[in-house]
Amino acid sequence: MSEAIVHPDGRLELRGRLWRCALGRGGVRAFKEEGDGATPAGLLALRRVLYRADRVAIPRVAVSREPIGEQDGWCDDPGHADYNRPIRLPHPAHHEKLWRRDGLYDVLGVLGYNDAPVARDRGSAIFLHVARGDYAPTAGCIALARADLLALLEAGVTALRVLATDRG
Repeated sequence: MSEAIVHPDGRLELRGRLWRCALGRGGVRAFKEEGDGATPAGLLALRRVLYRADRVAIPRVAVSREPIGEQDGWCDDPGHADYNRPIRLPHPAHHEKLWRRDGLYDVLGVLGYNDAPVARDRGSAIFLHVARGDYAPTAGCIALARADLLALLEAGVTALRVLATDRG
């Protein structure tokens, strides 16, 4: 297992390499709730990597990978049975579209948070994805510049340890 460390000040570290990252607008929290904008603290396994095959070459990764399509989404409605699970669109519950125009989900790591088992209102759609150019805060995800995200994935990362308090 190749574990990266995510510091709450926006540094991500793997085997001595450092990258800048954007975190949730609600900070980093040990207890996350749906809609709080926080990045959850703890060990988050990288479950798989999704990507836009029309925009990026298949990234080399240590976990499974699969292309996304226009009908791919993720349910973020805590009242629905599909909460915090991938879905096909159209879908009756509130959801995120994974096929985005802005490029933020061109490369998307699905992180193991609130998925084994899923608990209502504990947070959903926690991803590792492409950051906005200004590293604006996310809704709770961890985001890096596209080239940095690809480099991190190619370095063999399999999990992210998100620290609730900076330990140096």
